[in-house]
Amino acid sequence: MDCLVFVFTIHGKFSCLNEKVLAVKQGAKVMFLFPTGVWGEIKLQQPQSSEVKRPGDTVKISCVTSGYTMTDYSMSWIRQKSGKGLEWIGWINTDTVVATYASSFQSRFTFTQDVSSSTQFLQITGLTTEDSAVYFCAREHSD
Repeated sequence: MDCLVFVFTIHGKFSCLNEKVLAVKQGAKVMFLFPTGVWGEIKLQQPQSSEVKRPGDTVKISCVTSGYTMTDYSMSWIRQKSGKGLEWIGWINTDTVVATYASSFQSRFTFTQDVSSSTQFLQITGLTTEDSAVYFCAREHSD
């Protein structure tokens, strides 16, 4: 399996993660990197681009899915600050479009999707330097 990061659950299931590096710096230009992760024929891809973000700005991170029907599997979003462990942001039921957020991410973080383009989105408003992290999208795994 060709994947950037795997997350294992207590049930022994695993998901392939894709990442986006997000940095927010006071008064500085910042490069955003969008590497690609692949698991078999299933692909989660974040387009390569760069942009400048400052505190107070909004960012919308995309995760393009392929190789499966997007609405058949839930999508989780996770982040990792430099030198820290993984933080679960929440997940979206892609069939019902109902999102669940961890308590610390309920106010400024929003999950959306565009079924026609098989794309999941994470939007963060009111960016702060504390939002600097690597952001991952992770598809639910099935046997």
